[in-house]
Amino acid sequence: PGAVLRALRRRWDAYKYRFVPWLALNLCRKRRTLRYVPQGSQDKIISDEDVFETLLKIFTALFINDFSRQAHILAFLPEIKCRYLELLTVEQKRPKVNSCNHQSQHVCSPVEVLFNTLGFTITRDQSSLVSAGTGVFVTKGFVPKGTVVAMYPGTVYRKHEPIFFQSLGNPFIFRCIDGILIDGNDKGLSRSVYRSCSRRDQLGPFQMSDESWLTAALQNPLAVGQYVNNCSHEKAANVCYQEFDVPGYFPVELKQYLPNIVYSHDIESHLRCVVLVTLRDIQQGEELFSNYYTVVN
Repeated sequence: PGAVLRALRRRWDAYKYRFVPWLALNLCRKRRTLRYVPQGSQDKIISDEDVFETLLKIFTALFINDFSRQAHILAFLPEIKCRYLELLTVEQKRPKVNSCNHQSQHVCSPVEVLFNTLGFTITRDQSSLVSAGTGVFVTKGFVPKGTVVAMYPGTVYRKHEPIFFQSLGNPFIFRCIDGILIDGNDKGLSRSVYRSCSRRDQLGPFQMSDESWLTAALQNPLAVGQYVNNCSHEKAANVCYQEFDVPGYFPVELKQYLPNIVYSHDIESHLRCVVLVTLRDIQQGEELFSNYYTVVN
């Protein structure tokens, strides 16, 4: 009986965020778990330019760190190759914050690149909340207020696109203000759909998205945002979700680190990403907590 009850509890925890009576009851009880958006234009903790610059900075560092594996891409981009060679020369002369393996071209792990570039690392681990499962922690360094600290990976679905079967028992579906959905589940049907769309959109040697968030070996160490737990009365939110449309001028060689892919191949629009931005300074050892609910007035 105990095992059956625990199984039912897990299913309820995964489903309750889509159960309308439960939501209506808890919206009144847990005011600080709400995400209030007076207008879509005001749903920005930091500017899109700041988000873009942060992603560009960390993705460029990851690309340079993995430079030896990028030869097949750079062969098609001779002008870009010269620029990256200059950046690589500068990077090699710069003293490292971490001790890395200088015996190979791939000198650092992605997590070490994150620390050397943005000054912190994050990782998935058992949450500090009882029965909350996996959470996300700042494991090293310091994260200032207003910093992009994680990304929410997954397949991006427009309105009216089929997501019913992927949503069954799936607690990782994020709803954007305009109704766009992002399925951040790294298992089952969701995993298969993401991989299929990612490989469909590959252009020759150019990968348009990152598949590594589906594995334990992350190439983009920020792509763990789907495991950030909801805040509670004991644990206030210290990060919030912010939607970001990747501009058309985003460097094609860096798209391999974007942990999102659109479900429909025919739709001509910017790729929707969701980043998590810190609401206050966050110290080493702290768990990240955000808001699950969105109320658009």
